Amino acid sequence: MSSVTPPPLRGYAILQDPEYNKSTAFTEAERDALGLRGLLPPRVTTQPEQVSRVLQNMRRLPTDLDKYIFLTALHDRNETLFFRVVMENAEEIMPLIYTPTVGLGCQLYGRIYRRARGLFISAADKGRVKQVLKNWPHKAGIIVVTDGERILGLGDLGAQGMGIPVGKLSLYTACAGMHPQLCLPITLDVGTENEELLKDPLYIGHYRRRLRGAEYDALVEEFVAAANEVFPGVLIQFEDFANANAFRLLHKYQDKVCTFNDDIQGTASVTLAGLKSAIRITGKSLADTRVLFLGAGEAAVGIADLITASLVADGLPEAEARKRCWLVDSKGLVVASRTDLTDHKRKYAHEHAPVKEFAEAVNALKPQAIIGVAAVGRTFTQPIVKAMASFNSRPIIFALSNPTSKSECTAEEAYAWSEGRGVFACGSPFAPVNIGGQTLVPRQCNNSYIFPGVGLGVVATKAKRVTDDMFLAAADTLAQMVSEADLAQGSLYPPLKDMRSVSAAIATSVAEVVFKRGLAGVAKPADMAAFIRQNMYEPTYPTYA
Repeated sequence: MSSVTPPPLRGYAILQDPEYNKSTAFTEAERDALGLRGLLPPRVTTQPEQVSRVLQNMRRLPTDLDKYIFLTALHDRNETLFFRVVMENAEEIMPLIYTPTVGLGCQLYGRIYRRARGLFISAADKGRVKQVLKNWPHKAGIIVVTDGERILGLGDLGAQGMGIPVGKLSLYTACAGMHPQLCLPITLDVGTENEELLKDPLYIGHYRRRLRGAEYDALVEEFVAAANEVFPGVLIQFEDFANANAFRLLHKYQDKVCTFNDDIQGTASVTLAGLKSAIRITGKSLADTRVLFLGAGEAAVGIADLITASLVADGLPEAEARKRCWLVDSKGLVVASRTDLTDHKRKYAHEHAPVKEFAEAVNALKPQAIIGVAAVGRTFTQPIVKAMASFNSRPIIFALSNPTSKSECTAEEAYAWSEGRGVFACGSPFAPVNIGGQTLVPRQCNNSYIFPGVGLGVVATKAKRVTDDMFLAAADTLAQMVSEADLAQGSLYPPLKDMRSVSAAIATSVAEVVFKRGLAGVAKPADMAAFIRQNMYEPTYPTYA
């Protein structure tokens, strides 16, 4: 245990503060010094004993939502213990505090709300956003912000989308060791078009339709400017904005402030890493892999852009690289003859006859990989998977939409319909599948493999900007951490229990890019990996001197 300055609180107050509370782990000496004698059960317990108690109580609960609420309550009363529990039990806990359970948590946020966490900035705060930000008690190093319009695959949840930035920042700490005091979740309550929420007496946001146009842009501009004034150099991660705003805001701010969009860039990076693992199984190069996307929004285009960037870095001309990626939207295959395309789709509009259905596109293009990111469940049907298996010895099938109800197919379906030959990754967790006596272990293509490490590398180096080549470096690093044993069981990603070392390695590679590009705000360390490790928070109780 480290010895630190005594906390600014005493007695009952310290037990109510999650930052300082150690609960029954306060020592006899601390109980006397801090006025805690009698306020706690007599026996002093260790942190490992507390972890055991938490896990026993959590595992008794009947549903994942109950467990989500239980863990949220732990986070609210004992921050250090919460992160210790998550870190030591990542494979069990991460699906409970983030995808897929966080989706239901957001849908019911107004009903399960217990205690304030993060900041809500509403349209009513126009002209005073700076003052709202100053109400935050810590100096933020990273902000995850959402306007709640496209929460996972669930759509517009308005102010109840706060569960997403809270969950993301929990993973920043648990996976990458970002100190909790550096993490600020923010929701921009700019209204909602969700009719159920507008009629819900327990909805936590303003009852109003969404801001649009100049009024919306002005509030976002005020927020970005105020955030950089109150917290100079802060990293702003845009999260779960609708497609049109997501692309527009990224292009507007990425060269002006330190920012990225995880749904575009983080999703792209983790998917590219999965593809690089997959081609180790298929034996083909990335240049020889045609990818067909079901979906043409921010995730699909972001992935296609990074695949293109990776191929260009390997020496392929950009025009040729783009031809490896094809999109299918709600109106069919994105082709050059269509006149209804937005700018972000048009660059992947290739010469081809019109095709209306995804299944038709699969049979026409005969891709080596299909990637589902349209948030429409059960769309990778048996005929589609069988078709992929008919012209690929090892078809790549990525069903990435989440939560689980939106998944394009299950792991069992992907493996069974491809006779065990499918190379599968998923957006929601699935259990191992036994096919023909072999146990295949699908792992999530989850942004949590990427964004914590990227954020740590950026914040530790005080980077002025976040660039696309940082996400390329992150993808390459993640792919390199997949072992032959992982691939042999069908896993395209490392186990979640290794997330801490994965994030440290990614942060190190990102930091190298920061210094190479001259974007760092600190002197370059002699040992980059050691420098990153020194910046990683460890959830261990201090001994108060």
